[in-house]
Amino acid sequence: MKLRDLLKDVRMKEIRADMEAELEDICYDSRKAAPGTVFVAIRGFETDGHKYIASAAERGAECLVCEEAPECAIPYVIVDDSREALALMSRNLFGDPASEMTVIGVTGTNGKTTTTYLLKLLLEVTRDAKVGLIGTNGNMIGAELIHTERTTPESYELQKLFREMADAGCTHVVMEVSSHSLVLHRVAGIRFAVGVFTNLTQDHLDFHKTMGEYAAAKALLFSMCGRAVINRDDEWAQFMLDRCECPVLTFAEREPSDLMARDIQLSASGVEFTAAYGGGSEHIKLGIPGLFSVYNALGVIGCALCLGIGMHESALALSGARGVKGRVEVVPTDGDYTILIDYAHTPDALENVLRSMRAVTHGRVVALFGCGGDRDRTKRPIMGRIAAENADFVIVTSDNPRTERPEDIVADITAGLEGTSTPHEVIVDREEAIEWAIGHHQPGDVIVLAGKGHEDYQIIGHEKRHMDEREIVAGILKKRKMYK
Repeated sequence: MKLRDLLKDVRMKEIRADMEAELEDICYDSRKAAPGTVFVAIRGFETDGHKYIASAAERGAECLVCEEAPECAIPYVIVDDSREALALMSRNLFGDPASEMTVIGVTGTNGKTTTTYLLKLLLEVTRDAKVGLIGTNGNMIGAELIHTERTTPESYELQKLFREMADAGCTHVVMEVSSHSLVLHRVAGIRFAVGVFTNLTQDHLDFHKTMGEYAAAKALLFSMCGRAVINRDDEWAQFMLDRCECPVLTFAEREPSDLMARDIQLSASGVEFTAAYGGGSEHIKLGIPGLFSVYNALGVIGCALCLGIGMHESALALSGARGVKGRVEVVPTDGDYTILIDYAHTPDALENVLRSMRAVTHGRVVALFGCGGDRDRTKRPIMGRIAAENADFVIVTSDNPRTERPEDIVADITAGLEGTSTPHEVIVDREEAIEWAIGHHQPGDVIVLAGKGHEDYQIIGHEKRHMDEREIVAGILKKRKMYK
C-alpha cells in the first residue's frame, strides 16, 4: 500500500518521505521492524517509542511516523498524535473492515461483559447472525474463543481482528469499549452503529485521576455513534446525554425514559419484569439474578430497538440466556450452601452483588474479596465499608497484588471495616481464604468470591500465575470428601 493511502485522514504536520512509497505493514514495536514496514513511535506509560527509532531503522523499517523529528537518517512524517495515527493507519491497512459490519460498542464501569454477551446471543437468535465479540472475557469470532490481554486491544490488533471477523462472515461485532481505549485512540476511526452506556462508578482513578476525567473518557464513545442508548437512572446520565452527538434512546427503572422496567420481580434464579416502550409492553424473563440484570437487559433491549429488533423478539432471545462466566456464576458445592464467583472489583459492583444476594438469601451473605495492587488505593477502604454494610461476614484476602505487598493492600481495605460490627477474618492467601470460607460455612449461606470473575490467574509482581477459583473450590471439596 502506498504511504499516501496508509496516511489517509491522519493529521500530518511535516512530511519528509516519499508519499508514493510502497509499504507492506505497520509496526509500533521496534523489534518487529523489517524491510517494507513503517514504524510508528508511540509514547507509552513505561517507555517512549521515539527512543527506539534508530533500532527500528537498523532492522529495516523504511519510514517513520512520529511526533518529533528523528536524529537518524530515515524518511519520516510528523503527526499530531502517534496513537491516533496508528489507529487510522491500521484501519487503512486492513481495508476498513469495521465498515463491512454493524459494530456495537458498550461502555460503562459495570455490566459491559454481560451486556455484550446478551447482545451477541440476541443477534444470533433473532437475526441468525454470525457475531464477533471483543471484551474482558476474551474475543470471539462466532463460536470460536480467542484469548485476549486487554478489554480493547491496541488499534493495530483490533483492526486485524476486525478483518478476520469480516473475512469469516461476521455481520455484527459487539465490543466492550474501555475508557483507556477511548482516551488512547485505540478505537479511533471506527463508526459505531449503536453505543450503550451502562453506568459509571469509581474505578481506574489511578489513570484518569478524577471522576470527571473518567466520565469524559467514556463520553467520547457518543461522538462516534449513529445511535446512543443511555441508562437514565445513573447519576452520570445527564453528563453523557449532554455530550451525545446522535439520537438517543434512554432506559430506566426510576427516571422517566423511553424504555422503562415495571413490576420487577427478583429471585435467586433470575429476574422478571415488564418492559414498556412506545405504548407497548413485553414480559421479560432473564435467568441471571440481581437488580443489575434488569438494567443489563434494558440496555440490550434498547440497543435491539435501535437496530430494528422488536421487544417480543428480544424477550424470546433473553429467555434462553444462562449467564456469563465470572458474572454471578454459581459453583457446585457439597452441601446446603452456595458459592458464587463474580468479577465485582469496584465499590458499586461489590455493593450490587452483595445487595442482590441479600435479597434472596435465607442464611448469611459472606463476602470474600481483595483489591488489585498498583491501582486506585482510594477505593480500598470504601470497598471494606461496603462489604461490612452489605454482608453478614467478611473475609479480606488478596486479589492481583502486582508489585505491592498484599499485606499493605489488606490493611487499606480493613481500614474501612473499623468501627463496624460486622465480623471479619483476614487471610492474605486467597486459596487459604476460600478453604476457610468453605470450612466455616453455615446452612443457607451464600459465599461470594468477588474480584476475580473470569480470570484464571493471579498477578504477583510482574508474573501471571495460574489460579482458577473453580478449580480451587473443586479441589477443596474433593479434599473435604476424602477426610469425611
